[in-house]
Amino acid sequence: MSSVVAEHDDHHDHGPEKGILRWIFTTNHKDIGTLYLFFALAMFFVGGTMALIIRSELFEPGMQFVEPQFFNSMTTMHALVMVFGAVMPAFVGLANWMIPLMIGAPDMALPRMNNMSFWMLVAGVLLLASTLFMEGGAPASGWTLYPPLVLQTGDALPFAIFSVHMLGISSIMGAINVIVTVFNMRAPGMTLMKMPLFVWTWLITAFLLIAIMPVFAGAVTMLLTDRFFETSFFDAAGGGDPVLYQHIFWFFGHPEVYVMILPTFGVASTIIPVFARKPLFGYTSMVYATSAIAFLSFIVWAHHMFTVGMPIAGELYFMYATMLIAVPTGVKVFNWTATMWKGAMTFETPMLFSIAFVVLFTMGGFTGLMMSVAPSDFQYHDTYFIVAHFHYTLVPASVFILMAAGYFWLPKWTGNMYNERIGRLHFWLSAISVNILFFPQHFLGLAGMPRRIPDYAVQFADWNMISSIGAFIYGFSQLIFVWIVFDTIKGGSGKATDEVWEDARKHSLEWTLPSPTPYHTFEKPPEKIPTEHF
Repeated sequence: MSSVVAEHDDHHDHGPEKGILRWIFTTNHKDIGTLYLFFALAMFFVGGTMALIIRSELFEPGMQFVEPQFFNSMTTMHALVMVFGAVMPAFVGLANWMIPLMIGAPDMALPRMNNMSFWMLVAGVLLLASTLFMEGGAPASGWTLYPPLVLQTGDALPFAIFSVHMLGISSIMGAINVIVTVFNMRAPGMTLMKMPLFVWTWLITAFLLIAIMPVFAGAVTMLLTDRFFETSFFDAAGGGDPVLYQHIFWFFGHPEVYVMILPTFGVASTIIPVFARKPLFGYTSMVYATSAIAFLSFIVWAHHMFTVGMPIAGELYFMYATMLIAVPTGVKVFNWTATMWKGAMTFETPMLFSIAFVVLFTMGGFTGLMMSVAPSDFQYHDTYFIVAHFHYTLVPASVFILMAAGYFWLPKWTGNMYNERIGRLHFWLSAISVNILFFPQHFLGLAGMPRRIPDYAVQFADWNMISSIGAFIYGFSQLIFVWIVFDTIKGGSGKATDEVWEDARKHSLEWTLPSPTPYHTFEKPPEKIPTEHF
């Protein structure tokens, strides 16, 4: 018995195994977080390459490089890869790395399920990518997979639907793990209302995921039975209704938008107080605002469907409910601004990305308010104005904050400081080019250019050319981030201190640990918890 205990202790005390098997079988939350983050970074470039194919085709009028069917496959695959392969996995990677460190837990609660959820993600994305090489090509119906168009997909349809199921299962397992960890493994003294905002936003996001992923799974399964088993859920000839699919999809799809945004709010609420050198303004109101956004996200889904012919009472309800979401979101923007107000601010790269997030996400929110007005949405619907809106809420919001998180925690993870000068170059190239890329699309949409078309009338040419130039600058400038990550891992610009950022340990527990973070942490719960974030 004593030898068994000794073996267990030896295993627990040593660092990670060497070689490839470490990464395949690991149950350590830091390893799994690293796997998620590197996979998300790779998928970011895969999805970005698809976006550059789209923007190359749209550089000038006429058909230049690809067939219309392949163009539509690119728009569909770009969206699915970015949502399910890049943004969501990146935030799951941050959750794996940071939640145990922030709440003083030794690991995630369900480590084997954690490993399985990552490999399910990889399998699901690879299965989705394989549809590009099948007879008839990948799905070409937009990420919404609307019938009847999606039912005209070739051999790829069942494979795409199965990949959605695998990605959904992966998300649900990750969400369960977060909930169990947060409720059961917090350090003594860390009540729910003393948790860092990032933990709070992820806890709420996890409940959203568990609620919505089965809805999407049900919708695509109904597509499958319509195609192969002669049901008529969405076939008007058999008594079905394609608009039913839209209702089911957007009941999933709108909360899904907040799955990608709520963790963003948590990271911004973590970074801004550190560089403003002040406690977060209005911690309690931030928690309630996050909860309100999550709740409201379930009851506004049909604002995506103002043009389908719903009754006027339905349009009015969804219009006012959508406007209501602006209230808790405005609370957050006010609180971030108030945190910075009269703070002793410095502008390191994580703070630059966070400030850009606040400004540009607010712009995206304003265009969302414009679209919430049902009569004017008839003009905006299915135009490039919609494309501009949701990219302003996803690229300068989710992606910029993911970059900010990378710069913020990379010194803690690796023990090395990144190159600040190159980091700022990356920021300025990204911040300028992202506006060159997406701002002209507002004008295109207001002028009436439809989305998801490979060719367009000549009057849209100038703004499309400018947008495509911005896309290439933005896309290639992200290679700087890859260089910074690998340079920092190799040594960067010197060793990082344990605290990394001035007075950071006042805000969160991870800054009380050594840099680089040890392989096993908080085997004994921390005795004191930081008090400056609430």
